[in-house]
Amino acid sequence: MKLETIDYRAADSAKRFVESLRETGFGVLSNHPIDKELVERIYTEWQAFFNSEAKNEFMFNRETHDGFFPASISETAKGHTVKDIKEYYHVYPWGRIPDSLRANILAYYEKANTLASELLEWIETYSPDEIKAKFSIPLPEMIANSHKTLLRILHYPPMTGDEEMGAIRAAAHEDINLITVLPTANEPGLQVKAKDGSWLDVPSDFGNIIINIGDMLQEASDGYFPSTSHRVINPEGTDKTKSRISLPLFLHPHPSVVLSERYTADSYLMERLRELGVL
Repeated sequence: MKLETIDYRAADSAKRFVESLRETGFGVLSNHPIDKELVERIYTEWQAFFNSEAKNEFMFNRETHDGFFPASISETAKGHTVKDIKEYYHVYPWGRIPDSLRANILAYYEKANTLASELLEWIETYSPDEIKAKFSIPLPEMIANSHKTLLRILHYPPMTGDEEMGAIRAAAHEDINLITVLPTANEPGLQVKAKDGSWLDVPSDFGNIIINIGDMLQEASDGYFPSTSHRVINPEGTDKTKSRISLPLFLHPHPSVVLSERYTADSYLMERLRELGVL
């Protein structure tokens, strides 16, 4: 198993990208259309936000799940008992966003959604006919104007030495959604689990964008596209003093979309949120 970076502009990029997703659950693209200067500005702006007390004025809404989630109530990955070392902010276009941060983050939300729609077209185009036949509607239509698609700004704070035994920045997990679009973070640490059980570093060159399969697409494709375990490991040495900002966009279908005979997008999401202890 090897994760290669694929040039988005190459003539065979779509085919190679889908082959990578099929083999590893992940695809890494360079020279994509999302402006890396925009991503850089967002990292800077939100780092300042997480460093401030202003974040506490936007505490998350328990019903709508938008806003700031402090480290004290951070997620515990499925199958784990120790909370991840992170805090985060949930952005939905309809949700609460600090006025000074609104323009850039919503511009990114729109651009990343547009790219995701194109990549879902790639996935459908290069899926075998018997897999395409399993999709209840075309993949891009599943996410079109979906109010469930979530942009999460993740902040992994510097390590202090007082962390709970066994805690890491993000324990091994799979994503719930169709696909996740993730610009390379400002610090390394993302790893994907290979078929032999080993952990591979995901290429972390700034300016690349990382896409991974979520459980919903695995369900909709009857396992053809694997939702692969991944994690964010703790830094070592001098890197322990550095924060890490990450910007995953979780592409969620409309709630009524049929994933399989067993699940709609809504029933699948509710089941997983209960497992995570969010509901």
